[in-house]
Amino acid sequence: MKRSCCHHLLRNLLTIHVMILSFSWHAWGYVDLPDIISDSMVLQQNQPIPIWGRALPGEEVIVRFKNQVKTTIADDQGHWYIVLNPMQADSVAADMWIEGINTIHLKGILVGEVWLCAGQSNMQLTLSESLHGDSAVTSAHDPQLRLFNVNRITSFGHQYGPIGQWQASYPASVRVFSAVAYYYGQLLRQKLHVPVGIINDSYGGSQAEAWTPVAYLHTPDLQPCIDREKTWAAERAIVQHQYQQAITQWKLYAEQERAAGRVPREAPHQPDALREYRPAGSIYEHMVKPLIPFAIRGVIWYQGESNEDRAEQYGILLPTLIRSWRNEWHNDTLPFGIIQLPNFRDPHPYPADEAWSHLRDAQRWTADTVPHCGLIVTIDLGEAHNIHPKDKWDVSKRVLQWALAKVYDWPVLPGGPIFQQAHPNGNKMILTFTCTGKGLKTTDGMPPNEFALAGEDHQWHWAKAKILSPNQIIVWSPEVKHPIAVRYAFNNNPLRPNLTNDSGIPASPFRSDDWPGPTHGKR
Repeated sequence: MKRSCCHHLLRNLLTIHVMILSFSWHAWGYVDLPDIISDSMVLQQNQPIPIWGRALPGEEVIVRFKNQVKTTIADDQGHWYIVLNPMQADSVAADMWIEGINTIHLKGILVGEVWLCAGQSNMQLTLSESLHGDSAVTSAHDPQLRLFNVNRITSFGHQYGPIGQWQASYPASVRVFSAVAYYYGQLLRQKLHVPVGIINDSYGGSQAEAWTPVAYLHTPDLQPCIDREKTWAAERAIVQHQYQQAITQWKLYAEQERAAGRVPREAPHQPDALREYRPAGSIYEHMVKPLIPFAIRGVIWYQGESNEDRAEQYGILLPTLIRSWRNEWHNDTLPFGIIQLPNFRDPHPYPADEAWSHLRDAQRWTADTVPHCGLIVTIDLGEAHNIHPKDKWDVSKRVLQWALAKVYDWPVLPGGPIFQQAHPNGNKMILTFTCTGKGLKTTDGMPPNEFALAGEDHQWHWAKAKILSPNQIIVWSPEVKHPIAVRYAFNNNPLRPNLTNDSGIPASPFRSDDWPGPTHGKR
């Protein structure tokens, strides 16, 4: 009897072992999909639609969607890839089947417009944190607006699970979604009347080089972005120890302050060497690459604050990021809407030359010189003492305005007037603009202000201005006899920038000079 029990136990253990091996083999061999291709997704209309994943090497994979059937064979590494033919927008949900050894059944798929919204904390700021966000959360109810929130924790491997999932617009899903991204999707739905999918891919405190593939940074101006990681790696253990000591000391201090009825100062910030999202290419590898080549209409980019101390370099870095994403998506005309930094910090009574203004100008320059890019101006939507202004509704309205004009070819102005050129005319300068609509105007009916002129001495002085024609302004200053350069609203927080067109959107701050700024040479 004892031998019989042992025999049965041994046989059962052997059976379980074989089952485990079989399960492991089949689990590895199963057709698998990236997280972005999942239930409730929105597919981009009027574009070829890539569908891709993993399988056994040599395994046949069949994809069925609507009236399309596509077949392929997984390569030697188990990668497979097919492309569905372009489709018209469709608000009737359909299912997709992906067949191999196993069958994956995806449900509730729509066809419409898909946008990727990326950047740092101002893109990350959630709907519930924004101005009037609570009411927006409560009223969210649109099954045709689908949201995909890229999870920073799972993307960087700190917990197991998908990097995100598609969800319809309801209070529970929008509460922690990007306010700018949500409002933009909502506004697109109202204007285009097709399903809309919005991907929120944001990381607070991030720098542009972390969003850029490392392979594109091997240039003299951008190589230092890579080299910083070598320095951080060498000092990481020491920095970690010092940081832990600082936190321990702060906790003791904070406890004493609270016991005394006082509010303690904030805890020490984590050093760059310990921030996993700071190394070049880190966010791209973990949060962008897994989305490629999912078909999208365009990108909305809201970032720059963390690159302020290298504003000059940003004029090289941002175009490089755009070029890299277009290359990786195999779409040379992928639209990029660049949300410009807003007014911030205390106003100056005199023309100033500061890094924040130069970063803002690098964004303007990129939008002006890189094809299929646009600038969303927010120079009047910031808060002097809050780097995260709460009004995201008006930001998204301007994003929509640009997209309707430049991506969807609506007969509307994409934004405010765009500075084109300036030339001296005696003791004055004449400025020419494009995108003037029915003509240049001011928001308050007063003469244009916030202009400054400089001569050969490079010293800036406030100037007066007058609208000369529908697309020209004349600028002069009694303190500058022979002006050679002009700037407009070129302060961190200009007092009353009032130049606009019939869109009502303000003109971007600009400069006609290319003189070195406060971050010159910093890499």
